[in-house]
Amino acid sequence: METSNYLQKKKARLEETLSSFLSGEDSMVFAAMRYAVFSGGKRIRPLLLLATGEYFGLTEEILLPYACAIECIHNYSLIHDDLPAMDNDDIRRGQPTCHKIFGEALALLAGDGLLSLAFEILLSAPWPPGGPGLKEEVCHDIALATGPAGMIAGQWLDLSLDPGVTNIQAYEELARKKTAGLITVSAMSGARLAGASPVMVKALEDYGTKLGLAWQLKDDLEDIGQDTVPAGSFRPNLARHLGPQKTRELVNLWLSQSIEALRKAELNSNHLEYFASQLKFRSEKRP
Repeated sequence: METSNYLQKKKARLEETLSSFLSGEDSMVFAAMRYAVFSGGKRIRPLLLLATGEYFGLTEEILLPYACAIECIHNYSLIHDDLPAMDNDDIRRGQPTCHKIFGEALALLAGDGLLSLAFEILLSAPWPPGGPGLKEEVCHDIALATGPAGMIAGQWLDLSLDPGVTNIQAYEELARKKTAGLITVSAMSGARLAGASPVMVKALEDYGTKLGLAWQLKDDLEDIGQDTVPAGSFRPNLARHLGPQKTRELVNLWLSQSIEALRKAELNSNHLEYFASQLKFRSEKRP
């Protein structure tokens, strides 16, 4: 199936399943949770999990709860990321952020609710055919990627690093933990659930890491504008240091490396390559 049609079909199934998980309670907390989850979003992380799991032979029915749990975690992180104590953002996906609609206290609880719901979904998700041990590995991986040594640590680095950071290694640590970690575990989890070989799981780890780094750097370039730098910016942003041209080159390098990781392992998935190819800067877009 053509990748764009495949992703459209899978996204529709994700929306249906997410709705079922979030429709059980009529409360303000659930209203805020639903607002955050259904205010848009590309669903890249759960789609990665579905694409990898189906590549290795698992069914959509087994994979969907795991994919939805990942999306709940992602949206929890966005709610908290937007709060005044963090990034203090008023707009997310073209709409008012959760705390602008529901207030800071309820937005904080909605984020907590989505994180807790994610692990409730994971614990009740179907056992994969390979046995319960595979599910335990995936839950453990997700907890590590999103916990105090993973995404939470990345958010703290984003808040505490010198805004003028020019050290690519320091920036990579931030981006690996804050953004690339959840993308990586999404790509790996589908394969783990299917009992894929360590070689394949490692290829997907490398693929996801480079894809996540590129995703964050491209987002940073969009944050500052491709040709101008706003005054008073206080967030670490490697694109500001590199400039538009070198930023585009590094994004494309990381994306090429992500695709190469798949090809070296002979993991021939047009769907997975599509995610990277769609992020690449084309030569005609450069000034």
